[in-house]
Amino acid sequence: MRLIDVVQFASGSLRGSRVRTLLMILAMSIGVAAVVVLTGLGEGARRYVINQFSSLGTNLVIVLPGRTETAGIGPGMLLGQIPRELTLDDAQALLRSRAIGRIAPLTIGSSQISHEARNREVVVLGSTANLLEIRHMNLGQGQFLPAGDIRSSESVCVLGAKIKHELFGQQPSIGAWVRLGDRRFRVVGIMAAQGESMGFNTDELVIIPVASAHMLFNTSGLFRILVEAKSRDAIEQAKRDAEQILQVRHHGERDVTVIRQDAVLATFDRILHALTLAVGGIAAISLAVAGILIMNVMLITVSQRVREIGLLKALGAPAAQIKNLFFAEAILLSGVGSVAGLALGEIGVRMIGQIYPSLPVAAPWWAVLAALGTSFGTGILFSVWPARRAARLDPVMALARS
Repeated sequence: MRLIDVVQFASGSLRGSRVRTLLMILAMSIGVAAVVVLTGLGEGARRYVINQFSSLGTNLVIVLPGRTETAGIGPGMLLGQIPRELTLDDAQALLRSRAIGRIAPLTIGSSQISHEARNREVVVLGSTANLLEIRHMNLGQGQFLPAGDIRSSESVCVLGAKIKHELFGQQPSIGAWVRLGDRRFRVVGIMAAQGESMGFNTDELVIIPVASAHMLFNTSGLFRILVEAKSRDAIEQAKRDAEQILQVRHHGERDVTVIRQDAVLATFDRILHALTLAVGGIAAISLAVAGILIMNVMLITVSQRVREIGLLKALGAPAAQIKNLFFAEAILLSGVGSVAGLALGEIGVRMIGQIYPSLPVAAPWWAVLAALGTSFGTGILFSVWPARRAARLDPVMALARS
């Protein structure tokens, strides 16, 4: 038999049992679609985290108060000790490093903001003019915090887009005065609408000078210090310099944690990549189930097609040819099921993308190839036993049984 004859014979046999064929194709397509959708979700989560960290800046080093050990806590915390605060002097001292280009000290708190009869609770972020560039934030109107001495406590603020809309509506807000707690601040800028990023919804932030935030919240400590290295090659040097400078300032104690943004990103990338592989492997189990279904159905088919197989062998078809016929059926089932599964999976991925537009859902190419390979592999593998059983039938006994 020629290849075209084998394909035609196998397709004819499948068309002869439409319901059974459709069920096997459905089982295989669901398995492939599950792999595509689940790996697409894992890859989307990985890309989302990468994009979020990238928005912080590519040369970023973050300084946090307190020493984080391997266990996740500092030994002093077990004794009830509070980590030493980072101060504005600490932040200013970091600029002594030749590897550090800019710094943005941060302090954070909450307060009530009011304008005329409108008021609400807001998150207040104290920082400096460098935050806009280091944090890759976008300004919509006006100007950002004024540059100059970080200890200057000017009464100016920058509103998030949502805060501006709630307090002023369509009215102009640049130059207007708002009240934060017991202090008045003049609005100098409005942030562009950006939504949530790394736990902060910038549309609902009010940004004021860090020294003004210290006065507003009656504190002197910093939440953290964002440090921008002068280049990617200088990141590690900036990290070492920050640790050494602060150790000297804190009387030889290593009581701060300095982390590289790209190191954190690499850790998350490895975790989420492993998670994608895990969920893809779990979904691939459904392909094995589909393969077992094909085997069971084909074993039943062998018993139902004894006469047909006996007639083929009586006409001189060798055992290898009988095997090829069953392999062809399995390949056709796997092929059609795989294509249907890819289409179904792509529809699922697009639907998830429509529901969660911020999540860049897309199945990685290796997952698509793995799903196709696994579906074909299981289809052929689980057809071996039925094919061998059919090939071993004695033509005389087969025709006699029919």
